[in-house]
Amino acid sequence: MKRTLITNGLILTAREQFRGSILIEDGLISQVIRSNQNNGADEIIDANGSYVIPGAVDPHVHMELDTPTGTSSDDFFSGSKAAIAGGTTTIIDFITPEKDEPITNALIKRKLAAKKSLTDYGLHASIVNWTDNTAREIEDCINTGGITSFKLYLAYQKSIGITDQQLAHALETIGKAGGMAMIHCEDDALIAHLQKFFIHNGNSSPAFHPKSRPVEAEAVAVLKAISYAKIFNCPLYIVHVSSADSVQLISEAQEKGIMVTGETCPQYLLLDQDNYEKPFAEAAKYVISPPLRSNFDRWKLWNALRNNILSVVSTDHCPFNLEGQKSAGADNFTLIPNGAGGVEFRPALLYTYGVLSKRITLNQWVALISTNPAKIFGISHKKGDIQPGMDADLVIWNPDRSTVISAKNHYQHCDSNIYEGMTTCGAPDYVIKRGEIVFRNNNFFLSGIQGEYLKRQFPIFQL
Repeated sequence: MKRTLITNGLILTAREQFRGSILIEDGLISQVIRSNQNNGADEIIDANGSYVIPGAVDPHVHMELDTPTGTSSDDFFSGSKAAIAGGTTTIIDFITPEKDEPITNALIKRKLAAKKSLTDYGLHASIVNWTDNTAREIEDCINTGGITSFKLYLAYQKSIGITDQQLAHALETIGKAGGMAMIHCEDDALIAHLQKFFIHNGNSSPAFHPKSRPVEAEAVAVLKAISYAKIFNCPLYIVHVSSADSVQLISEAQEKGIMVTGETCPQYLLLDQDNYEKPFAEAAKYVISPPLRSNFDRWKLWNALRNNILSVVSTDHCPFNLEGQKSAGADNFTLIPNGAGGVEFRPALLYTYGVLSKRITLNQWVALISTNPAKIFGISHKKGDIQPGMDADLVIWNPDRSTVISAKNHYQHCDSNIYEGMTTCGAPDYVIKRGEIVFRNNNFFLSGIQGEYLKRQFPIFQL
């Protein structure tokens, strides 16, 4: 049995910072030692001058997502490779069945696609319809499939969105079964009306994408989701929160004891709506939903992270190429596929513009990118912390390595990058997945590496 010792590093968890050593045996953390030592390990990694953190967990990604303009540009292989390069060792993707397809059938197909994943992965189940069998399928997912979280879309009514009555059925069932609802909160009726108005009046450029999806469209949907969740006593996780209004509603609900938390994404923390005023080839890459917001909204989102109103920073990773995909909306912004990449850069962006800018602490950084998503989504027995018995998913983080983000050299498979030209400080020197070095000094070591499907336990909602 190979024994690997990481020593001389500053070990960071969501709670502590201390100098010490970590002994890895058989893919697991066997000891966490509060001293620097050499105890006869087969391999010793000197982490002097670096942080040692748990591998990051991105609980919101969309690899090889099928859309009317084709499949999103990262499959599970390229997307997970990009994740590893940035320090993420676990992703959670989605099962999205056809309207009348059983979730169990869609699960089989999604696991087959995900066999290419280099990271460990979990799956949320999307509910895109309500049939006589849906309640039983939800219960089966929880009891036998290891799936405890269910995605619901209040937008996209023509494809995967659900009605208010279906929302009620879903939250009642999920709450009773012990699961958690994840909701994409945008009001479809308002968006459809505004889109039709702008296009009818010849306003077809990406500049009208944020105007057709204003903060009010998100906030009214957040209020609806919270109200329904309260009535049906269903734990609620609101995805990609983008606005100050939504933060306020979530905060007030938490004060009332309603079981609600949420996430935001680096794009909403770092980019603003002025990007939509650029020429099409530039502006189109920022067409995501919800759209980018104002500086005021960004400030409120940072405050929400610092004050634990929002618990997670995910990416909603779903890139599309400008050529042949985003370009489909050159004459009509509503035809631009919504999505952008980010799984490769989340830890570095949050470290640079969060920790180094003193918006969040080192411990909060670890909590937001690793520990909290592992707890919320039922994998904290294996992921998200540095404790004996847990998977040896570890990142040795060099705080001094500087990188300029560029589509010319990123690992994600896309011809553009929404963070183009931004400088980050800090990057992984080593990424270790279940005890094996998979990335070291910008080189991959992927021979024989394959991601494991994670059956999840019931969500742990109290953070």
